[in-house]
Amino acid sequence: MTGSAEREKGTPGRLAELLIDASTEAVDAAGGHSGGVYLRSSTPGLLRLAVLAGLPGPLFRPWGRLHADSKFPVADAYRLGVHVVLPNATETMRRYPQFAASLPFQFGSLYVPVIGGSTTYGVLTVLRPSAPDATEVLCGLDRMTRLAEELGGALADLEDEHKDEDGPYVAWDGEAVCVQAAATHRPERRMARFAWDPATALVTGDRSLHALLGVEPAEFPGTAQALADVVAPGDAYQVMAALRATAAGKPPPLPLRVRTADGSVRLLDLWTPATGPLPPDGGYPVSGVVIEPGPASEGDSAADLLPDGVFCLDRLGLVTYANPRAAQLLGRPREELLGRPLWEGVPWLNQIGCEDQLRGALLSLGPVHFHVRRPDEPEQEQREGRSEGRAQESYASDWLAMAVHPGRDGLTCTVAPSTRVAGSPLPLVPVHADGDGGPANGVTSLAPLYRPIVLAIALTEAVTARQVSAVVMKELLPAFGGRRLAIYLLQERHLYLAWETGFPQGFLAPFDGVGLDTRLPGVETLTTGRPLFFDSMQQLADAYPGIPLDAEVGARAFLPLIASGRPVGSAILGFDRSRSFSSEERAVLTALAGLIAHAMEKAQRYDSEAALARGLQQALLPRRLSAHPQVETAGRYLPGTQGMEVGGDWYDVVEAGDGLALVIGDVQGHGVQAAATMGQLRSAVRAFALGDRPPDEVMSGTNHLLIDLDPGQFASCCYLRLDPASGLVRVARAGHPPPLIRTPDGRTRVWDIPGGVVLGVDPHAQYPVAELQLEPDSILALYTDGLVERPGVDIDDGIAALRVALAKAGGPAARP
Repeated sequence: MTGSAEREKGTPGRLAELLIDASTEAVDAAGGHSGGVYLRSSTPGLLRLAVLAGLPGPLFRPWGRLHADSKFPVADAYRLGVHVVLPNATETMRRYPQFAASLPFQFGSLYVPVIGGSTTYGVLTVLRPSAPDATEVLCGLDRMTRLAEELGGALADLEDEHKDEDGPYVAWDGEAVCVQAAATHRPERRMARFAWDPATALVTGDRSLHALLGVEPAEFPGTAQALADVVAPGDAYQVMAALRATAAGKPPPLPLRVRTADGSVRLLDLWTPATGPLPPDGGYPVSGVVIEPGPASEGDSAADLLPDGVFCLDRLGLVTYANPRAAQLLGRPREELLGRPLWEGVPWLNQIGCEDQLRGALLSLGPVHFHVRRPDEPEQEQREGRSEGRAQESYASDWLAMAVHPGRDGLTCTVAPSTRVAGSPLPLVPVHADGDGGPANGVTSLAPLYRPIVLAIALTEAVTARQVSAVVMKELLPAFGGRRLAIYLLQERHLYLAWETGFPQGFLAPFDGVGLDTRLPGVETLTTGRPLFFDSMQQLADAYPGIPLDAEVGARAFLPLIASGRPVGSAILGFDRSRSFSSEERAVLTALAGLIAHAMEKAQRYDSEAALARGLQQALLPRRLSAHPQVETAGRYLPGTQGMEVGGDWYDVVEAGDGLALVIGDVQGHGVQAAATMGQLRSAVRAFALGDRPPDEVMSGTNHLLIDLDPGQFASCCYLRLDPASGLVRVARAGHPPPLIRTPDGRTRVWDIPGGVVLGVDPHAQYPVAELQLEPDSILALYTDGLVERPGVDIDDGIAALRVALAKAGGPAARP
């Protein structure tokens, strides 16, 4: 449980302990098998996975960072402050297709925001077996909610204690702390906690410490050396060195693997709960945990005799048991397997396909079967100098048949030689990269496996060029450890900068608008259609002498954006460290560039149509409203949609005899067609108004016109005829929200008048007329539903909010 959320010096141990306790309790409360806490980070809008309970962190690193506005359940729970309940994979796919595509397994999940006071700190989440519907998980959700409330209060108190420090104290910027979830059955003396204070030289432990170490409390001196001697008699010096390094704020690679007096394995994990300057009296206090797999059971002894290989993993991926046959087939001595993560103990299993099978077993709790090919010349055979005959005997078969049988507390795996591969075998495709694009101690990048699917789904929801660029920044850059992105689009044989992030301010300005005859990598990747990869900035400088560089170190990828053979532009990916691009990464990035190009091409067409629609709508809306000496009028149009930002809403004020006609309407849909239909209806209503036709005739005539035009659309409308001299208002409406009235004393009310169906549906529709005597200095407000409708909110609540705003508008000269 290494606390890796470093804040300059030390680790916020109290913060980690709160999150660990909440995570493990939530998993148990909600009947889950794993869970964790996402916490805000010091980067605005970025959430980090702080604690992961019951799952191995390296297998889930791609989900360790999420933008708060991404289409993921964690982000919605954090941003909107709501519970998200996904009882099964079907509901997950329906509501969050990107999330379902990235983890396509049968499991349910719950997400509860962690709020303290007015601050949302993060999200408590639990993964659990699938359920038919949400009713089965509601009890667990209630218990999770209480835990999240308690955690939010504790985090608020913790932040208040450190309010004088720079930046938010309750934030997470490191890798996730991985801990075991509460087990349904755990061997006795499994784990014990302790604390060491260098200032007093005292060691204190929980109730299980003395039992695990096999010493009576009265016989234990309570010193660090005594602890080291009983934890690992043969490796006591390693334990002492690790304790001192952690107290100095420089913890060694953990967990530390040590041996007891009888040669069995123990794991020692350490962290420091303190922050700030290093104390002069010995260092930071140290917290730790001793994990002991325990002696082999009778079942393990029996499994030792099986002809097939059998090995067991806990839910963090540590090998807790391996019989001799498994060790032989995997090509590793048993002592090098026990107590180590599987991908560390058997490095050649560190591959994308194998990881995905393990993820499926851990999340869905269902068995998985697959074949995997062993390397021809195992690295350990050569290193240990074993005989050629021994190597040939151990590796007579190239293929292994593997099966993984999950339980709540771990995985039981079988392995056997296979002479015939059933189905598609898993390829050996290791892609070593960490979150920064550098080596990750054998941790595999999952970008080639699931990012094309996730990016494709996300791009289907992006409409404008800016939205496409934002999706690329959020989905593509994190997958490959990138920090910088620039997208150029082609216009009239020149490349213009459409999006940039991460580059020094103003650095890209000289490259904006460069012609296709310029020798630059961003140009040449488009003109040749070939992606360009540079492992270092020096490589880039050597290939393009004299080119300005934005950094001394790093790597760059230049990708052509070509859609169906048509050039669209180019994309630049920047990495802060030098790195190599594997053949798999190059292939995936090239394929993703094609997806981005198609999305950009669609976005450009959309932007062109939007510009046309905006111009059409601006031309059709009134430049000025008809005036009357006794009436003050005002109108305003505000786009209420993302993307097209153009709809079929219109308004008008027309002279009607000796009075005024006020009209407002809304054509269904958005875009050029809606704007064109709106223009025809506005002209028709205006013609009827100039003839001073009664409101019901105006509605009926406009309804017949829309039906005759048959544009496949309908429209709502509200038409009023006002006599300024008498204050008499006559009104008819067709499926439109009712007007609001504000009297001179400041009170507001809804004018609830009868109405007919929307225009364009029923040629025989009737539109009754209502009358109202308007007092002098009153305000009459007409509006479309886009002003009062919000997703998940009743329209009546929106109208009530508008009434409140109208009441606060002030005197008669004020207008909403």
